[in-house]
Amino acid sequence: METGDKHEGFCQFVSFTLGGEEYGIPILRVQEIIRYETLTCVPQFSDFVEGVLNLRGQVIPVVDLRRRFGMPESGHDRSTRIVVVEIDRQIIGLVVDSVTKVRTIDENQIDPPPAMGASVGREFIAGMAKLDNHLVILLNMDRILTDEEKEMAIQSAV
Repeated sequence: METGDKHEGFCQFVSFTLGGEEYGIPILRVQEIIRYETLTCVPQFSDFVEGVLNLRGQVIPVVDLRRRFGMPESGHDRSTRIVVVEIDRQIIGLVVDSVTKVRTIDENQIDPPPAMGASVGREFIAGMAKLDNHLVILLNMDRILTDEEKEMAIQSAV
């Protein structure tokens, strides 16, 4: 399982919300977190790619995770963020409802993905972190996009 920054049996994740659920991305994959801003649309591209963003001279594709996971759209507000991550040595932005915090999670609190019943497709889930009174869905960053989608996203940013 892909984990965050490990230290003595603990992993660090950047946690964020989508549709009322909390998700986590390994902290070592996160480049930065920025406020949502208007994107440039790319015609004839996957519906979950919202557009591209000029980030300090680098054009990066931006994926709307709600659309990617088949969730209903909710619009963007002051809490909406773009989490800039590295996937296969490519920089990609991920639109999320809000970023909550950096969490340090004991590896013993992480279970494998459920066989069924998760609100997000099992292929996207690396594990489930059991915290005090709720679960955090830990994403498998290498499966957010297929190889073909990664290539298309990279081409859209060129």
